[in-house]
Amino acid sequence: MATEPASSKTLPMQRVSAALSRVCDGALYLAGIGLVAMTALVAYQVFSRFVLNASPSWTETSAIMVMSWFIFLGAAVGVRENFHMGFDVLLYVLPKGSKGALRTISDLVAFAFGIGMVWYGMKLVALTWHSTIPALGLPGGFDYLPLTVGGVLISLFSLERMLLRWAGVDVDKDINLEAVPEMPAVQEA
Repeated sequence: MATEPASSKTLPMQRVSAALSRVCDGALYLAGIGLVAMTALVAYQVFSRFVLNASPSWTETSAIMVMSWFIFLGAAVGVRENFHMGFDVLLYVLPKGSKGALRTISDLVAFAFGIGMVWYGMKLVALTWHSTIPALGLPGGFDYLPLTVGGVLISLFSLERMLLRWAGVDVDKDINLEAVPEMPAVQEA
């Protein structure tokens, strides 16, 4: 039985990673559009309240819903791009070989957290789906869809990072741990 070269083992995972990269880019763009949309909704609310003296009831609820979407999409992008919260101080004091193990633990925690978001988010969606958001006329479950979708993406992205790491792909590059180049001395005039 012949062994396959490492590159042929990682090829399917790299294809999946390329697809997840496009999903991540889409989530990032949607989060950016959501941030702009929320800003516009809040500006319209303020303009309507203080200039027109007629405040629409749907703007505040819509802005909060859009905000929850871009927060959870942005959190998922942060997990994939390794910008999520972590206790990186250990990476500075432990040997370089331990970085992969510590990052895997961090990814496992993010994965478990994402699964919890999916599980409880789906419960909340199911529990509130038959109620109505009064200002929007939408099912109440729409409030919790961002939690569920964000959890799915967080789980996928953290699982991707672990699988790529185990396949030998360097996903742990951290610009904060790279050597800082020498800066030329500044001469006083």
